[in-house]
Amino acid sequence: MRLSQPIHRLKRRARLLSRSDALPLHVALDRIALEEGFPSWSLLAARHAEWRAGSRLLSRLDPGDLLLIAGRPGQGKTRLGIRLAVDAVRAGRHAVIFTLEYHRDQVLDCIRSMGEDPRRLGDRLSIDDADEIDADHIVARSDTAPPGTLILIDYLQLLDQRRDSASLSAQVSTLRTLARQRDLILVFLSQVHRSFAASGRSMPRLSDLKLPNPVDLSAFTRSCFVHQGRMTFGAVRHRA
Repeated sequence: MRLSQPIHRLKRRARLLSRSDALPLHVALDRIALEEGFPSWSLLAARHAEWRAGSRLLSRLDPGDLLLIAGRPGQGKTRLGIRLAVDAVRAGRHAVIFTLEYHRDQVLDCIRSMGEDPRRLGDRLSIDDADEIDADHIVARSDTAPPGTLILIDYLQLLDQRRDSASLSAQVSTLRTLARQRDLILVFLSQVHRSFAASGRSMPRLSDLKLPNPVDLSAFTRSCFVHQGRMTFGAVRHRA
């Protein structure tokens, strides 16, 4: 996300504009947002918060990591995953988005809604929306991926939908091997079971994942849960 100045300086400009032109502060903030290419200050602030969350998360990932980003529908896990891919490219890496949920144009629209121009990302960002996506497909497509490439898989449960593919557990194991052997970062979006809503807890956890078939969750190294504007990040505890 590119702003002409840090956000705290933009706020200061808005306060000065409010005083000099006798404007309500919210009107001055919206004017500054328009100069930055956003229709309102609230949208600019939301996109800035989203960008900061993605940047912090990316900085905590290492080659070989398998990250789960999980949440209920509408909680922002897809945007966060795509944000990570864009931030990886901005950091000089490559990123590949494998999506069984959306079409290529929908992914591009999401990137544009973040204030990013997909054309400026160049060939460092690839989007694959093929119907046959599974672990073998991802391995084949990642054959020439440079070390440090971030691979986003949207989403975990949809890898399990083809009868001619290996079991979901076997696919995760294959992808874990890929990440370790090639020094790649793999990010899996995942659904959270609707029973979480009745749990009384403020944030989901690994036991809330919606898994129609068993998966060894110790294959993952990191987890990130999103819910109601909050995000928790941590290491996945491995069994001894």
